[in-house]
Amino acid sequence: MQGPSRVPTSTYRLQLHAGFTFGQAAELTDYLAALGVGALYASPMLQAAPGSQHGYDVVDPTRVSTERGGEEGRRALAAALRAAGLGLLVDIVPNHVGVAVPIANPWWSDVLVHGRESRYGSYFDIDWDAGPLLLPILGAESEAEEGVELDKLELVRDEHGYPGLRYYEHLLPVAYGSADHGSPREVHDRQHYRLVAWRRGAAELNYRRFFDVSSLAAVRVEDPSVFQAAHREVLRWVIDGDVDGLRVDHPDGLTDPAGYLRRLRAAIGPNRWLLVEKILGVGESLPASWPVDGTTGYEALREISGVFVDPSGAGLLTQFAAEHTGERLAAHTVERRARREVADTILVAEVRRIARLLEPEACSSGPSIDAEACSPGPSIDTVVGAEKANDAVAELLCSFPVYRSYLPEGRHSLDVALSVARTNRPDLTEPLETIYRRMLAEPDGELARRVQQTSGMVTAKGVEDTAFYRWNRLVALNEVGGDPARFGVSVAEFHAAAADREAATPASMTTLSTHDTKRSEDVRARLAVLAELPGEWAAAMRGWAAAHPLPERSLELLAWQCLVGAWPIPAERMAGYLLKAAKEAKLATSHVHAVAEVDEAIAAWPAAVLADPAAVASLEEFVGRIAPAGWSNSLGQKLLQLAGPGVPDVYQGTECFEYSLVDPDNRRPVDFAARRELLARLDDHWLPPVDASGAAKLLVTVSALRLRRYRPELFTGYRALVADGPAAEHAVAFSRDPGLVAVATRLPVGLAAVGGWADTVLALPHGADDWTDVITGESVGTSTPRLADLLARYPVALLVRPA
Repeated sequence: MQGPSRVPTSTYRLQLHAGFTFGQAAELTDYLAALGVGALYASPMLQAAPGSQHGYDVVDPTRVSTERGGEEGRRALAAALRAAGLGLLVDIVPNHVGVAVPIANPWWSDVLVHGRESRYGSYFDIDWDAGPLLLPILGAESEAEEGVELDKLELVRDEHGYPGLRYYEHLLPVAYGSADHGSPREVHDRQHYRLVAWRRGAAELNYRRFFDVSSLAAVRVEDPSVFQAAHREVLRWVIDGDVDGLRVDHPDGLTDPAGYLRRLRAAIGPNRWLLVEKILGVGESLPASWPVDGTTGYEALREISGVFVDPSGAGLLTQFAAEHTGERLAAHTVERRARREVADTILVAEVRRIARLLEPEACSSGPSIDAEACSPGPSIDTVVGAEKANDAVAELLCSFPVYRSYLPEGRHSLDVALSVARTNRPDLTEPLETIYRRMLAEPDGELARRVQQTSGMVTAKGVEDTAFYRWNRLVALNEVGGDPARFGVSVAEFHAAAADREAATPASMTTLSTHDTKRSEDVRARLAVLAELPGEWAAAMRGWAAAHPLPERSLELLAWQCLVGAWPIPAERMAGYLLKAAKEAKLATSHVHAVAEVDEAIAAWPAAVLADPAAVASLEEFVGRIAPAGWSNSLGQKLLQLAGPGVPDVYQGTECFEYSLVDPDNRRPVDFAARRELLARLDDHWLPPVDASGAAKLLVTVSALRLRRYRPELFTGYRALVADGPAAEHAVAFSRDPGLVAVATRLPVGLAAVGGWADTVLALPHGADDWTDVITGESVGTSTPRLADLLARYPVALLVRPA
């Protein structure tokens, strides 16, 4: 969908919660307007679980969050945004609701009380034929110990006299009248649900969830009545004119993404901005049938950050990683192993549910692809047995080249998955081909639907949340939407991708940091410098790791890179990050199988390192060596994002240097007062140095955002510009309109090593010489400026011609 009228010039992401409410966001509207932002991009605003810091665990989609300020606060925020001339993009979560606190979720509570007969029973994807609804919350380590835990249940009543069962912090509703007789254990046994050991959830859960999170139950928004119930409140905001666009969370988890998005587009109209949080593989495009304006920009993140990574560093860093871990494994091998491990453990319930669908049935009722596809033959269970059926399903799920296929238009990825699976497991050829034929014969059938839903879960948990914590050659590349096996992005690839974005999806969002990124953009920019200094990095890390080892060698690669990337960082923040990283990697410890001595060693490691004067001195010396090049990379990638095609998003706080790791670290409070002070100084014509204050990044950000907002006509079209001279490879530049030119420095360590720009020049469009750098305010005065002059003060330039 091209150029909707309510697409903003840029967005600024804010994380809303009880500690940062609608009212506090409203107080920032003047700052955002002064920054040049076009719209506020808000995290979910509906009623979430009590104490939620992110809002993705919505418990009641029919009302606005009371913790965040309620309806009054929401209206006040909308009014403040209108008064400041800002739009509003709202994050919505159609795939699931939070069920960790059942009494907070009226739909889930009703299902627990009334079971299959609940008015909301059809809202959830529950396999009622498998028995009572299993709730894996008991602290028991095994099924045998469940009875001991069930005896800890208490029968309680609320202020209205309604009964409930309490298990520690969990309060569960019970059918009225069922609590009048018997012990709490007997009351429990009369309900439509059963409390079971937490470990049983992975293998036995009988409701679809979000990834492996049992506290997030999937919602069947493909049902028109469920869609209306889940979206009525948000659509009211749209109709009232308070919302300019919607960002859809995790569309891959939906039963029918295309159908859902068509229904949503019809509900919001053709001129509202509509984005999907879809992670695209390298070279993958959004399905043509989706009536959306683009993605939330992870593909742009890979391209922009990648162009600042030196490909010549790949060899030494690969060698060092293999030497340090004692394993020489390719990234795809690690990813495949991680996917299979996830399919066989934390997502095994989903795998088994798919395998149970493999029964013989005629396909005459479904759309057939060809005659062969319409002859599925005998069931897998009959031919090879249930165990092999599970094996074949898991193998296929682990073999997709992208997160999910979208049948029938996405047949290619299914073809690839079948080929890969057969190659890796020729012994499973027969059951794999049976699944394949059934999916093609009935692309809208339950088997095809569940395979497509689950492949995305396996990829996300196996790659992003496992392999990206195991294969740590250069963790600047281990990012959502990234491909660690591809060591950076060439200038040619960067330009081609940008030109494609301008031509195909000019209203797509671009991003560098989000609430889900593994590391902030500035951490990645600093770590990219390691690719230019692989030998120095390897030597330094060898010494540090020898003095302060960790229980697992690949974790050491990750730990030292992140410590350097986020330096200076308190021990407490680093410890929290490392524990999460180690448990996601699932090598020495995990969330499910925690190893106490390993967890203790990891938790104590940061404090021990920071208490060692020699280690601290060495770290400070090394960071001091790479920090200036990291600042250059930060400014460069920010300019390329803000000036390039698409609608750029600025994640909260990243208008200055911001060195955060994965959530919750990247959701810490932002010092907006300090940013206001810096902005006031910039508006008083201060040209700050490029230093740790981050003022230079704020200058680049405000210069580009204001230009986008007040001269949007400049940000159309795209043309790559090529420098000429001995240091040409260190420049990446492009023109827009063509009255705008952006220039950034790449590989700054290598640039310094060859003596700087020397006589390298950049020919500006049409031979014009009336350009001004809006960052410095200086005139250029020539059509072929020397980069040594153009980039004398800052490693970036944003040139414009008079209006």
